[in-house]
Amino acid sequence: MKETLNHIRNRPRFKMYTDLSPEDCEKNLRAYLDIHKDEFFGNINREVATIFVKTNENNYWKPNLALRLERDDNITAIRGIYGPTSAVWTFFMFLYFLFTIGWMVFFTLYYVEKQINTHNYPWALPCSFLILVLIGLTYAAARFGQFKAKDEMNALRRFAEEATFPLEKD
Repeated sequence: MKETLNHIRNRPRFKMYTDLSPEDCEKNLRAYLDIHKDEFFGNINREVATIFVKTNENNYWKPNLALRLERDDNITAIRGIYGPTSAVWTFFMFLYFLFTIGWMVFFTLYYVEKQINTHNYPWALPCSFLILVLIGLTYAAARFGQFKAKDEMNALRRFAEEATFPLEKD
């Protein structure tokens, strides 16, 4: 192992290197998943693995670990990404995009109204503040989801660290 996980709590992406082949890495991941099937579940193939933590509740911010195995010059690179499901990620990005465009439209209406000295859009400035509140609420919902998923993220980190090393035979 040339590199280990570092700064994973600050950066949701990581990259590790191993001398194992992707097939051996796949075997290790499958073996680890079989041993810990009461705690984890997921899909594993030779190039990609997606791992979830088993929980009693299904939150909107349920994190997963996506691993990609790449072989280059007798070294296998394991790239990992922590985060919510792609549907949740896309939904939050859509909300940020929609609210940002809405804020720009309302603030532009207010600004143009002030520049040309008309009173056609007296509601534009309050609407732009409302949109800023909605952006803040979206951010707060994302942070709350991340806080609730902290234990699952730690379990996924442990999975990434332990499952990529060769299993020792007893």
